[in-house]
Amino acid sequence: MARRSRRNHSPVFKAKVAVAAIKGEKTLIELAQDFDVHPNQIKQWRDQLLEGATGVFGDAAKADPEPTVDLKTLHAKIGELALENDFLSGALGKAGLLPSAKR
Repeated sequence: MARRSRRNHSPVFKAKVAVAAIKGEKTLIELAQDFDVHPNQIKQWRDQLLEGATGVFGDAAKADPEPTVDLKTLHAKIGELALENDFLSGALGKAGLLPSAKR
């Protein structure tokens, strides 16, 4: 028996097969023959669909937590940039390149 080359199925096809498996009108063997896919693959797609179904009703949105912000680091960076701006405006003012420099 010759090996079949690897096939990539579209998400629409996978969903169609998984929904048919969930309906239970046909056995996995019958579905495998109808869709030309191995029964183990159909079971995996069915399980993935059942696991991901809770995300449809809002649980997936809660799974992505807000990134934590380190306020100390941000305040230190703001202070550093403010210091650089003051220094540069003073240096440019002394050089005569900035007409309204703080002195």
